[in-house]
Amino acid sequence: MQTLNLATRRWWYIMPIVFITYSLAYLDRANYGFAAASGMAEDLMITPGLSSLLGALFFLGYFFFQVPGAIYAQKHSVKKLIFVSLILWGSLATLTGVVANAYWLIVIRFMLGVVEAAVMPAMLVYLCHWFTRAERSRANTFLILGNPVTMLWMSVVSGYLVQQFDWRWMFIIEGLPAVLWAFIWWRLADDRPAQAKWLSDQEKHDLESALAAEQVGIKAVKNYAEAFRSPKVIILALQFFCWSIGVYGFVLWLPSILKAGLQMNMVEAGWLSSLPYLAAVIAMLVVSWASDKVQKRKRFVWPPLLVAAIAFYASYLLGAEHFWWSYGLLVVAGACMYAPYGPFFAIVPEILPANVAGGAMALINSMGALGSFGGSYLVGYLNGTTGSPGMSFLLMSGALLLSVVLTLALKPGASDRTASHPATPHPAPARS
Repeated sequence: MQTLNLATRRWWYIMPIVFITYSLAYLDRANYGFAAASGMAEDLMITPGLSSLLGALFFLGYFFFQVPGAIYAQKHSVKKLIFVSLILWGSLATLTGVVANAYWLIVIRFMLGVVEAAVMPAMLVYLCHWFTRAERSRANTFLILGNPVTMLWMSVVSGYLVQQFDWRWMFIIEGLPAVLWAFIWWRLADDRPAQAKWLSDQEKHDLESALAAEQVGIKAVKNYAEAFRSPKVIILALQFFCWSIGVYGFVLWLPSILKAGLQMNMVEAGWLSSLPYLAAVIAMLVVSWASDKVQKRKRFVWPPLLVAAIAFYASYLLGAEHFWWSYGLLVVAGACMYAPYGPFFAIVPEILPANVAGGAMALINSMGALGSFGGSYLVGYLNGTTGSPGMSFLLMSGALLLSVVLTLALKPGASDRTASHPATPHPAPARS
């Protein structure tokens, strides 16, 4: 029973903190799409090409600082890194609401990416300190649920803020919570179980023993350079690059696509934009639960991405003249693009030892950032130059299809190690 109590306490104490932190990060990077669709371009005299670049610049800063942030988190402190990041990204997001011209917006969007770069890999490292292999897909999913859940409520709230005030107040109101949350994070977060006052000595010992036992069967990797050269890591990085083209092209430009497709106002576009993320939440929970139960990661990654690719292509074939059918397929695509995140990020700690897993996850995530940059820019560019979302749907469909092929190219056993592997002496926890 002691083990079960330990598991329950970890889920209920840690996951709300992690979820809120990542939610705030995602809020302050994704609300740009609502500003772009609601008058910011006219106010700051931004051309369609520059608008696409501005939407994508975040990911360029994000790309360059992923690995350094993850290495700091692995070797030093996730707690300190996230505290500073929260204050800086909240301040930058708020300053977006007072910029006078596009040049300052360029600087802020790039710096926002730099500051937020460490958040995702640092959080994945953090979860590896607290959850065993049999729990990790679900733990990752509860973290990444901050993405679609934030999009779900942000799509509605941002639509109302823009409608009632303007895009400037939307950035200001949605940027301040991150600064306030930094001090709550500092009070609540502990880097490792040994530092947690809310665990007994026996609970700390049991958890750390279980995590140490998982490292026994993993082949030693002496440094980051060796890890980064691993064929499995390279394939996962390329796969995530292609996957992210689809995800962030979708996230950043969905409000504009919907608004143009049916000539609706921002509140209506906000409500319609939220539905794919509601479907994504359900899909992520189901897929992560199944992945942890079976502990076969690869088979829970490529099938949803294949469905998403087909849905984008079918939506392209239907076109704007069949708006509601096309929109329904976008809901399916959105749900299926998000569904595999939990099992995907559970792969790396299962194939690499703890001393290099954080850096490898950061490298993979940085390639995702590069794909996000490409997806954000190209989708915005194609929408602006062609006057319709058709070509961007083809782009996202093709990128997702390529990610499916790369996932299938992983050698057998790369992500599907057998459950008999000495992962942990304890049973999996009760679900939170």
